[in-house]
Amino acid sequence: MADVKKYIDEIKNMTVLELNELVKALEEEFGVSAAAPVAVAAAPAAGAAPAAAAEEKTEFNVVLKDAGAKKIDVIKVVRAFTGLGLVEAKAAVEKGGVLKENVAKEDADKIVADLKAAGATAVLE
Repeated sequence: MADVKKYIDEIKNMTVLELNELVKALEEEFGVSAAAPVAVAAAPAAGAAPAAAAEEKTEFNVVLKDAGAKKIDVIKVVRAFTGLGLVEAKAAVEKGGVLKENVAKEDADKIVADLKAAGATAVLE
């Protein structure tokens, strides 16, 4: 059972992009689709959010709302703070959503400022 807990802890520390790659690799390896289980797994997490909101927030998620007109500049910024390759960063910018999870307030503010300077619309959650 210790191995299962180790895997769960490892998954908790993954970024959204890493989780996406993991799901795709598992789908290819086993010839299955994770569409339904992902939706079911997301439901409990949404219910837990109000309890966490009661505490003072120290870690934030950087969310890309819109890449704007200068998508190439935004991709460069995303590559700089995520360490992703060009193709992965481009996919992340096109997809939008959470780019970086559990970031300290100062770092998150800097990332959002850099994204806005590149022409993107980004927020902290």
